Amino acid sequence: MDLYPFIIEHGLDIFTTVLGLLYIWLEYKAHIALWLVGIIMPALDIYLYYSHGLYGDAGMAAYYTIAAIYGYAVWKFGKKKGQGEGEEMPITHMPLRLYLPTLLAFVAIWAATYFVLVTWTNSTVPLLDAFTNALSFVGLWALARKYVEQWICWIVVDLICTYLYVVKGIPFKAFLYSLYVVIAILGYRKWQKMMKKE
Repeated sequence: MDLYPFIIEHGLDIFTTVLGLLYIWLEYKAHIALWLVGIIMPALDIYLYYSHGLYGDAGMAAYYTIAAIYGYAVWKFGKKKGQGEGEEMPITHMPLRLYLPTLLAFVAIWAATYFVLVTWTNSTVPLLDAFTNALSFVGLWALARKYVEQWICWIVVDLICTYLYVVKGIPFKAFLYSLYVVIAILGYRKWQKMMKKE
């Protein structure tokens, strides 16, 4: 088998997969550098997803790029109740008062994204593509606020994305997201332990 054509065809998929592994490791460790990787990787993913007809994911990647800048700023300069001067933002549970607004925002984003996909694109998977995008909005916001529950969002998103990337012929991303499922489960447990220590 000649590897050169394969690497040329899947080069961007392979490179962003490597960045994705670095990103999830930094997220698992709750290290602020995850946001720097989180700017570069999705910027490249915009083209990767768009070229494979995953228009919702391409739009989401654009959002990730911008949101990574926000996430970095919040982790670096943000404050939570009880956080001392000069201390890192602590890992906490999402307050109960935020559950209903978060659910409503998720449903609204899912519906709006689905409408855009079925109206202006030729997406063959608009329902699932819109669902993962809407839940990713919630997950990224929860990550920026260092809420443990962000991992639950990612477990669901990663399971569905693994399926979508297999169907759409993006094998390395499919592998990456299947690995993300395992790491998200471990990350949820890790953050719970870190939260108790804090």
